[in-house]
Amino acid sequence: MTFRVYMRRAGKSVFRRIAVLLVFVVVLSGCDRGAPLFAVKAVAAGVPSLAPFFDESAGLGHDAGLRSRPAPGGLQQGDTPGLYGGTGEQRICDVARLKEFLTDPRNHRKAQAWATVLDITTAGIPDYLDRLTPVLLRTDTLVKNHDYKKGKSVPFDALLQAGIAVLVDPQGLPAVKCSCGNPLRPFEGDTGRISVRFEDGNQKWKGYDRDSVVAVQPAPRTLDRLALVDVDDPDRGISRPVGTTGDDDSAFDTRERRAVPDLAGTTFGRASRLLTDAGLAVAFDGGGLPPDGARVMASDPPAGTELRFGEYVTLSVADGTSGVATTPPDPSPATSQPTGDPSSDTSTPSPSTPSSSASPPSSSAPTSEPPTGDPPTSEPPVTDPPTSAPPTSRPPSSAPPPSSPAPTSTAPPTSEPPPETSAPPEVTSSPPPSDPVPSSAPVSSEPGTVEPTASATT
Repeated sequence: MTFRVYMRRAGKSVFRRIAVLLVFVVVLSGCDRGAPLFAVKAVAAGVPSLAPFFDESAGLGHDAGLRSRPAPGGLQQGDTPGLYGGTGEQRICDVARLKEFLTDPRNHRKAQAWATVLDITTAGIPDYLDRLTPVLLRTDTLVKNHDYKKGKSVPFDALLQAGIAVLVDPQGLPAVKCSCGNPLRPFEGDTGRISVRFEDGNQKWKGYDRDSVVAVQPAPRTLDRLALVDVDDPDRGISRPVGTTGDDDSAFDTRERRAVPDLAGTTFGRASRLLTDAGLAVAFDGGGLPPDGARVMASDPPAGTELRFGEYVTLSVADGTSGVATTPPDPSPATSQPTGDPSSDTSTPSPSTPSSSASPPSSSAPTSEPPTGDPPTSEPPVTDPPTSAPPTSRPPSSAPPPSSPAPTSTAPPTSEPPPETSAPPEVTSSPPPSDPVPSSAPVSSEPGTVEPTASATT
C-alpha cells in the first residue's frame, strides 16, 4: 500500500514536470510561428538555370570565380562603396544582345512577363536597359529571382553567389542576372532567418557563410557613378558611370587611406552620407534600418582612424544600440525614404575620390533638420519648417534677448542665421528651393518622423 501511494505521488510530480515542459514548448513554438524561416534557393556562379528567360549558351553574361568577401551580413544600400566589383578583362554583360532578345517579336511573350516583373512596359524596355550597369557581386546576395515557366514569370527567393554578373539600376539594386536574363527584385524577408537549399547542381560553395549574406535595398538617390573594386586587382578601384558597360571607366587607388569623419552628434542619415562620401561602408546588424534622424553617439573605429576604401565603420545611436554601418548615400534631397525612389536628384557619389562627392546633406534623412548640426550639440537650425521650432532643440527659452520688451513669438529659430555656419561646406550639390538655409537645408519630406531614440546598427 505504501509503495502504491509513493508511486502515485511520484507520478503526479512527473506529470507536473511534463506539463511545464509542454508549456515551454508551446511558448517557443508560438514565437517561431511569428518569425518563420524563409526558404531560399542557392544559385551558384556558372551553374545554368533550369528555367531561364533566355538560353544561357547565348553568351548574355559571364560569371567570375570569386570567393565572397568577409562582410557584416544584413541590409546594405545600393551605393555602398565596394559593394560591387568590376573587371577590365572581359564584358561581363552583353546589354545590347539582351535588348535585341527582348525586342524581338518572337520573344514578345517573354518580354511581357519580363517587363511586368520590373514594373515597366515592353515599349520601355530599351530605355530601361540603357540605364542599367553591369557589375559583379562581391558578397553572397539575397534577391527575389524569377524563372520563366509556361509563359509566366515564377518568383522565388534566391541566394546569388559572389562572382555572379548582374545589371544594377540607377539606385544600385540588382535588376537582371546577366547569364540568363532573369529579372531580379529585392529580397523582402528577414536576412537573419533564411534556410538556404543547395540543389539542382548548385552545391554549397567554398567560403559560404550564412551570417555574411547581404540583401540590397535602393540607395536614397539616383546615382551618377558606381564605385567598384577590380576583382582581379583589389588595389584598383573602378569608377563606372551609370548606364555604361566599361568603356568610360576611370581608375582610383583603393589603398589610399580615408579618415573616419567625426560623426558624434550627427543624425544617422547624415553620418551615413559622410561615410559614403569618404569611401567607407556601413552595414546594419540585425537586418533593420534605423530612422535617419537617430542621433549618433560614437563610431568604431573612432574619428580620425584611417581605413582603406570600402572598409566598415560601426555606429552607435542614441538608444545605445550599435551596428556595422552600410552606406546610405547622401544625396537625394527629396527622397527621405530609402525604399527606392529613383526620382529625386542625380547627385554624384564620388567613387574615385569619395571625400569630394557633392551630394546634398539630405540623402534620405526623414527628418531633415539634424543633418546640419554636427558639432553644435545637436541643435539644428531651422531647415524646412521655418514656422515651427526644431524638434530636437529648444532655442525659444534661450533665444529672446533680455532687451526685447515682449517676446511674443517663440520662433527664434527663424531668426538665427549664425547656426548655418556649422553646416559642412562640402555638401552643396542640391540646395532645396524652399529652404531659407543656404547650404545644407534638406527638403524635409517627412518632418515628423525623427526618433532620436530609435536603434540601429550601422
